[in-house]
Amino acid sequence: MFIGHFGLSFAAKKAAPKVALGTLFIATQFVDILWPLLLVLHVEKVAITPGYTKTNPFEFLYYPYTHSLLMGMVWGIVVGGIYWLFKRDKRGSIVVGLCVLSHWFFDLIVHVADLPLTPFGSDKVGLGLWNHVVLTQVLETVLFLAGTYIYSALTKASNSRGSWGFWVLAILLLLLHFANTFGPTPPDSPMIVFVSSTVMMTILVSLAYWVDRNRELR
Repeated sequence: MFIGHFGLSFAAKKAAPKVALGTLFIATQFVDILWPLLLVLHVEKVAITPGYTKTNPFEFLYYPYTHSLLMGMVWGIVVGGIYWLFKRDKRGSIVVGLCVLSHWFFDLIVHVADLPLTPFGSDKVGLGLWNHVVLTQVLETVLFLAGTYIYSALTKASNSRGSWGFWVLAILLLLLHFANTFGPTPPDSPMIVFVSSTVMMTILVSLAYWVDRNRELR
């Protein structure tokens, strides 16, 4: 799942209005931010296998430290705890932690049976929606639009940048989503995955912080 995670980031602002949108982006995408680094370090493994699913070619061979349910709980506690240490915002830290954990449950819907439950066992799960392209697109788009609607209803632009910046961010995410699905097969290179993912997330998170600073609660 891609923009579905970001849809939750937008919606989570309602549960924790004090948390910056960029922080919520980091939370829902935390394990996907960490994952490319572990690929480069050869701790986790992925292969580019065209046709592996009908939606994308990523064959996730080994990624229990970022994408297992148990580690999702651990990372949620860690990231939520770090947020609390800096902000002393109990509600915000709980929401941030739950956003980190949410990644596993959202992925459960779309992944084939390759999501580990723990780093220590062989049990893997996944409902396989990625093998149904239309259903995947509809679900992710609905989740994303619902989240952006909640955010736009909760906040208002404090200046023109807050208005057009929000639309730029939303449209950019939609374009990236469809490019991921219908674009060319990426190179089978952990370093390229790391660089492209890091650049993309840096741009998206930075833009989210910037947009949020130019909007205010209604």
